[in-house]
Amino acid sequence: MPTLSEMSTEQQHLLRSAAQNLARDFDGTFGQETIEEFLASSYEQFAGDAKVLTFVPLLAERFARQRLRALAKVEGKASEGLPTVLFLCVHNAGRSQMALGWFNHLAGDRAVAWSGGSEPGIEVNPSAVEAMGEVGIDIREEYPKPWTQEIVQAADVVITMGCGDACPIFPGKRYEGWQLDDPAGQGVDALRPIRDEIEQRVRTLLDSLGVPARA
Repeated sequence: MPTLSEMSTEQQHLLRSAAQNLARDFDGTFGQETIEEFLASSYEQFAGDAKVLTFVPLLAERFARQRLRALAKVEGKASEGLPTVLFLCVHNAGRSQMALGWFNHLAGDRAVAWSGGSEPGIEVNPSAVEAMGEVGIDIREEYPKPWTQEIVQAADVVITMGCGDACPIFPGKRYEGWQLDDPAGQGVDALRPIRDEIEQRVRTLLDSLGVPARA
């Protein structure tokens, strides 16, 4: 990660604010060194491919927070007691993002869902955003991100969608492979059937977890 002196004033301010926010959120759970390490590695993940760095600190903060929540669960330092599901595909730009959107919409605060990719793309597929918007689910604020070891370990169920051998395997964990058409490069007309199939799969998944789904 660039040193603070190599960043713009705005970047420096945003990263300092991010570190402060995370330190407050995880006070008593993790020390400052761990928090800064996770924030720095998360920043590096997004800064490399970013065309505009303005929003990178915000993405880094969001991803670092997710990772720290996962680590706290793995280490037994904190647990919300909610079923946790991880949706994985290759670019984390289409199928896994639509699944995440459906899961959050249908489960509300009764379960936790994350998503990731083996080779994260630059942005969420615009056609996926449009298709989900048609059913009242806004995924415009989502962003492609990788899976990390602590996130996979913290998940109770891992749903894979076409990432093959690149998907992480941990013995004893529940895995499901969803065979879905790859929406990459497709228009919204092609994504509607995929979107609707994902909805039904998510409803079935929630039922298996004992989580009531919205009608």
